[in-house]
Amino acid sequence: MPRIAVTARLSIDEGELVESFARASGAGGQNIQKVETMVQLRFDARNSPSLPEAVRERLLRLAGHRATAAGEVVITAQEHRSQARNREEARARLLELLRAAAAPPPPKRRPTRPTLGSKKRRLEGKTQRGAVKRLRGKPVAD
Repeated sequence: MPRIAVTARLSIDEGELVESFARASGAGGQNIQKVETMVQLRFDARNSPSLPEAVRERLLRLAGHRATAAGEVVITAQEHRSQARNREEARARLLELLRAAAAPPPPKRRPTRPTLGSKKRRLEGKTQRGAVKRLRGKPVAD
């Protein structure tokens, strides 16, 4: 079976994708009433042997409402008037989702502490600002 390359190290088997077709809603005239142009692409992420566990978890989290309770990712495409273009659209969206899941999450930010010099500069600036504000007041009578 041909494989779909997600990243340089990750690819999925085309046999893992299940496509079903239905009549799309919306404008299209008589074409819409006769031709099944809507594509529903299903990918069983939970049982896929192609995905490492970390990617599988990120994919199901990123899929959100597109993921079923059984762990399938369902993508529906019906923007175009032809079945072939909707198939390409659905596969492109799945590929985009898989690439986002394959990217490792950025490391957690380690908060840094301010340096002694930056603390001193901040306090000196506050002192100077306070002095300027004091000088704006009424003069003190001797």
